[in-house]
Amino acid sequence: MTKQSAPFGLWPSPISPEMLGAKLRLGDVQFDSDAQTLVWVEGRDGRSVLVAQQGLDAPRDISGNIKVGGGVGYGGGDFTVHNGSVIFAGQGRLYRVSLEHGAPQPITPQFGDAASPVVSPDGSSVLFVHTYEGKDQIAIVDAEGHNWPAKLISGADFYMQPVWHPDGKQIAWVEWDHPQMPWDGTRLMTASLEGGALTHVKTIFGDAETPCFQPAFSADGRSLAFLTNAGEWDQLRTLDLASGEMQILADGQALITPAWIQGLRDFAWSADSTRIFYLKNDRGWRTLWAAHPANGEKNPIDIAPYTWVSQIAASPTQDQLAFIASSAQIPDRVVLWQEGKMRIAKRSSSEMLSPDDLSVPQPIEWPAPDGTVVHGLYYPPANSRATAEGLPPAIVNIHGGPTSAEVASFNPRAGFFTTRGYAYLEVNHRGSTGYGRKYMLMLRHKWGLLDTEDAVGGAKALAALGYADPQRLVVMGGSAGGFTVLNALEQFPGVFKAGVDLYGVASLFDLLLDTHKFEERYTDSLVGILPQDAERFKAWSPGLHTEKIKDPLAIFQGADDKVVVPEHSEQIVATLRANKVPHVYKLYAGEGHGWRKTETIIDFYTTLEKFLRQYVLF
Repeated sequence: MTKQSAPFGLWPSPISPEMLGAKLRLGDVQFDSDAQTLVWVEGRDGRSVLVAQQGLDAPRDISGNIKVGGGVGYGGGDFTVHNGSVIFAGQGRLYRVSLEHGAPQPITPQFGDAASPVVSPDGSSVLFVHTYEGKDQIAIVDAEGHNWPAKLISGADFYMQPVWHPDGKQIAWVEWDHPQMPWDGTRLMTASLEGGALTHVKTIFGDAETPCFQPAFSADGRSLAFLTNAGEWDQLRTLDLASGEMQILADGQALITPAWIQGLRDFAWSADSTRIFYLKNDRGWRTLWAAHPANGEKNPIDIAPYTWVSQIAASPTQDQLAFIASSAQIPDRVVLWQEGKMRIAKRSSSEMLSPDDLSVPQPIEWPAPDGTVVHGLYYPPANSRATAEGLPPAIVNIHGGPTSAEVASFNPRAGFFTTRGYAYLEVNHRGSTGYGRKYMLMLRHKWGLLDTEDAVGGAKALAALGYADPQRLVVMGGSAGGFTVLNALEQFPGVFKAGVDLYGVASLFDLLLDTHKFEERYTDSLVGILPQDAERFKAWSPGLHTEKIKDPLAIFQGADDKVVVPEHSEQIVATLRANKVPHVYKLYAGEGHGWRKTETIIDFYTTLEKFLRQYVLF
């Protein structure tokens, strides 16, 4: 096909705002106890739906009109499947629904919020994480919901990932306290359950500086596996429950996903307890491995063409796995793996796009002012029908968190821009995960400084490498990334021709007062403690220096955001208006910390494209 010549940024794109708005979001995926049924979560137009598929039958919705979703912190831990029934969280309570027929029935009263349900081996009881009026706990309720839930343990600030031992008499969980975040330090706990109460409660591993993640008992009941970080890199460990002997099965690798939500899984025991399947992250590319506790051997498992895999689940009866998988050129899919073969159970989109229209990222590095190597993923412009001369404009995107990272999964936002002729850079600044613990800890007491330096450094690296036009650079980010956008425009005016801020933090002081429990002490490690560190809070709160913004800025905000409340954005907008700085402001009704509604997604991309055409391309 002959390519037409068109200016960068104005290429005819096969990716429309309507296409992005119609895309499904695939969440968790799990097997039923007999491994004959697969259940997953689909995000559709602002709500989440449970879908079940038995064998090769057509999938069907099973959650009725109830909006599925764990309500602890940022959510997650939506459901569990056991012996023909699904227990799921939604609307502040737990529900039970049969995989055969019938409507969901509540099994807990509607108060507080619930997440991470898990059914006892005999099917009689459900453990779950519960929060009410700022107090978290692990609770238990009978699986039919005949009795009022009972508190099993409380006292820690946070709880996550409760699991049952196969004998139904022991449980394990992860807990931690303020000011730690779950990637800072947690405690892996176990206890016996006798007469509806916990006894012999003990700490297995972890402390304020040692995080633990995802406890899982082997099916034979002999071992407890978990992930931890006791040094620079993560470890997969097993504990022999009889002897107390600890074994390290994998080390020197990035294995743990930052626990922003409940219900995350990065490994799974095989049905016969002879292997542990786990995921390894190498600078944003994930691979699947099998470790053998008996001899310590580790073997890679071919999952090509996928470059990112999450929510791994193992069949309880056979050698089979399920997971969410994607690559730069393949949208999210629910995939089944068995004996080296893979089958697609669900696609998140029509997959009508040609691979030639989807840019493949490449790792990129540049030096920070202190000499540290900073990391990113660079997407060049890609379009099978268009070409241009010269250098393209570039979007420099800053991820949220900031303890997070962008990876080589399907990236529809990158595709929206690269198919139009933009270069696109994902900046994994100092403080990001997946590059070792030292790299993650670099942002301690320097949030607002190092992330901003790295955003500017990434933009300049693109220009120096000849990847982008230095006169047409755009900085974009959401939440913590929006915070970096605002600081970059204030501290380095003129580097970027425009900025795009999605629900970004404007005031570190207000963040302490207004945000939710999960992050209310996050700034202790990222910035400091008041009042002694007030100067840092002042220096790095962009809302206190908004008069320094001279470059055009687009601001997008959810009206119902409880993490970064609308006052942050409105504070910035008021100054922009007063100083007559070119800007666009969109406040989306019914949206929280990110977009879920189809009409919001369509309007966001439509508005953003118009803004960039007006202030960047010409």
